[in-house]
Amino acid sequence: MNPLSHREKCDWLRLARTQNVGPVTFTTLIARFGSAAAALTAIPKLAERGGARNFQICSNEDAEREIQELAQLGGTLIASCEPRFPRGLAALDPPPPIISVLGQQSLLTKQMVAVVGARIKTGLGRKFAAMLAADLANAGLVIASGMARGIDAAAHEASLKTGTCAVLAGGIDMIYPPENAGLYERIRQQGLIVSEMPLHESPQARHFPRRNRIISGMSRGVAIVEAAEGSGSLITANYALEQGREVFAVPGSPLDPRARGTNRLIRQGATLIESADDILQVLKPMLEHSFREPEPALPKQQFLAAHMDLPDESLRRAVVELLAPSPIEIDELIRRCKAPAGVVMAVILDLELAGEVLRHAGNRVSFR
Repeated sequence: MNPLSHREKCDWLRLARTQNVGPVTFTTLIARFGSAAAALTAIPKLAERGGARNFQICSNEDAEREIQELAQLGGTLIASCEPRFPRGLAALDPPPPIISVLGQQSLLTKQMVAVVGARIKTGLGRKFAAMLAADLANAGLVIASGMARGIDAAAHEASLKTGTCAVLAGGIDMIYPPENAGLYERIRQQGLIVSEMPLHESPQARHFPRRNRIISGMSRGVAIVEAAEGSGSLITANYALEQGREVFAVPGSPLDPRARGTNRLIRQGATLIESADDILQVLKPMLEHSFREPEPALPKQQFLAAHMDLPDESLRRAVVELLAPSPIEIDELIRRCKAPAGVVMAVILDLELAGEVLRHAGNRVSFR
C-alpha cells in the first residue's frame, strides 16, 4: 500500500462524502471501477438508473476546503488504502473509507483496548473504570473510548499520560458533550482524536453506531464497565463480537439497572473481569499477531466481471417488488429473483445511490 497523492485523496474524500455512499457502497464502487475518480464519473448514471433526480456529488471545492481546514487544525485525513490507516479498522468488512485524525498520530500504530460504559455512572463504576484504564495503559495498551460523559471520560482521564484515543460521533472539531471541552483539549494535546464524519458535522443519533463500530474495530477487545439494557455500550459490544474482538464485562448488582447489560453479556459468554489482569491474560497471546484482513466474497476479477452486466428492467422491477420496509437478506433476494448475484447487486447499488434502499447489519437491505 502506498500513500495517495493529493489528487487521489481529494477524489477518495469526494466519493466518501457523496450522498448515499456508505462504507459498503464505497467499497463496492472502488472494486467495480478501480478508482475513486472513475467511480465519481460513473455514479450519476447509476443513481439515475435507480430513480434519482439531481444527484449531488461532493464537489472538488468542498473536499479541498475540508482538507485545508483540517490541516489548519493540525489534523489530517487517512484513507483505508493507505499504510498509516489503523490495522484494526483495515481488517473490518468493510472498513470506514476515510478517517480524520488529530493529535498524536503515533498512537495509531499501537495496540488498543476499549473501555466504555454508562453515561450516568455510579461512583464505584467511575473509580473502577479509571483504575482499569490506568492499569491497561501502564501495560502498554492505548485506551480507546467515545469521550462521552461518565465511564468514557473516566477512562480517558486515567490514560491521558500513557495513551488514549477518543472516537467522536460528529466531526473531529465538534466537542460533545460540551462539558468535556477541557478533556477534548487535553486529549488533543496528549492523545489522539478520530472521526469518520465530515468536519463541522454535528453529532446525530444515527452517527453513534458508526462511532461505536470504530471504537471496537480499533481495539483488540472491549471492556464494558456499566451498561443498562439498550445502551450504546452494548452496541459497541455487539460490533466487537461481529468483528471477532474479545468482550469483557464487569459484573454488578442485580438491583442496579446499570448492571443489567453487563450481567447479560457475561451470561452470554463475555469474560467476567475484576481487574486489568483478567483482560491481559486473554489478550496477551493475540497481541503478537496482526489483525486478520477480510477475504473478499469473490476474487477481484470475478467481482468485476459479475458487475459488468447491466440489469434489464424486468429484473429491476422484480427486485423492487421483493423489497419492503422490513429488511431482507441479500442472498434471499438473489434466490427469489433467480438471477446472477452480480446483476442483482448492481440493481441494489443503483437503488442505494438513489436513496431508495437502506443497508442493515447481516447483509440485509430494505426500502428507505
